[in-house]
Parts: sequence; C-alpha cells; structure tokens
Amino acid sequence: MAIKSFQGARRQQNNTTDDIPFSVSDYMTKDLITFTPDQTVESVMQSLITNRISGGPVINDKHELIGIISETDCIKQISESRYYNMPMQDATIEKYVTKDVDTIDGNMNIFDAASKFVQTHRRRFPIVENGKLVGQISQKDVLKAAMQLKGQNWK
Repeated sequence: MAIKSFQGARRQQNNTTDDIPFSVSDYMTKDLITFTPDQTVESVMQSLITNRISGGPVINDKHELIGIISETDCIKQISESRYYNMPMQDATIEKYVTKDVDTIDGNMNIFDAASKFVQTHRRRFPIVENGKLVGQISQKDVLKAAMQLKGQNWK
C-alpha cells in the first residue's frame, strides 16, 4: 500500500541574508540635532519643542560626546529656578547634562539593541566611533527596523 502525502509542494526559500541589513548602523539616525554645554536651557527647550524630540546628545567642539540632555533635565532646571526664585535666562545646560551615558556599537545586531532597550529602559543610545559621535539609535528606529524586517524574516 502506497502512502500519499497531502503536503503541497514547498516554495523554494531564499536563505541568503547578505542583503538584509541587521546592524544598528543601518537604522541609526546620522543627521542629529545636537547641543553644546554652553547653550541656555531655554534655547534647548525651544529646540526640543520645535523639533518634536525628547532629548539629544551634547557634544564639544571636537564632536566628542559629553552627555545627553533630555526634557526631564530641563524640567529639573525649571523646578530649581522656581524653587530658589532664580531667573534662568542665562542658565546653561552644562550643569544638567546627564554625563553617564550608555552607548551602543554601530555593528551591534538590531535585535540585540532591542534587548538592550528593554533591559535599560533608555529611549536612545548614541553611537560613538573613534571618540566621535556618529549617530544615535532610538526605540522608534528599532520599531522601524522591525517593520522593515518583518516581511523578510517573520511570517
């Protein structure tokens, strides 16, 4: 008695992933809005509002990463200014910059980066090469990557 298979013909799978981008550098933002430590808190707040961003890297004149300034950092300045009744027109961000910054390697796999976002609860990671800021990856960039890779890898 012959056994018949009811499984249809299988589609030939293309298993080459050489042309599919998987690294952080493929999805990072390279054209960044950056800040300098001598900028005023008010100018940074205006830039955050105008550009609809929640923070950004702070760099020196050599394009080296000093830290990150965020909406929360600016709110701290507002709070202190009001509490101590001190005007903030000339207050610079230098005192409020978060200097202990986690960075990500541009060669890291995008899925490993997603895991790092989950573990650290960060919203963005700068990418530094040879001491210079070259880009930034955000949670939104990882979401975009996942949607692009969905058709390639996830069925």
